[in-house]
Amino acid sequence: QVQLVESGGGLVQPGGSLRLSCATSGIIFGDYVMAWYRQAPGKQRELVALISSSGTTNYAEAVKGRFTISRDNAKNTVYLQMNSLKPEDTAVYYCHAARIVRYWGQGTQVTVSS
Repeated sequence: QVQLVESGGGLVQPGGSLRLSCATSGIIFGDYVMAWYRQAPGKQRELVALISSSGTTNYAEAVKGRFTISRDNAKNTVYLQMNSLKPEDTAVYYCHAARIVRYWGQGTQVTVSS
């Protein structure tokens, strides 16, 4: 059974930081492209960042320079370090694993507000 379990969301003030984690099980983690998506109320789900099995990263323009995606293959976990958070970063953040089949986590809420 494949599981992607996100954690680390919460309420933070503008300019603050959060670190999201996604612990996986049931997949050969090192073979998968891992990504973080987000969905704000009334908007479509969008790609935030991805990291290939070899460690190559790609970011949405809106988060470049502020967010960092990383992976620990020994722990089967992917992370998203989010700095300089803005109110427009408020969304549910989803972990995503892709190879031949795609898997999603249940999401974690991130709210940026004063």
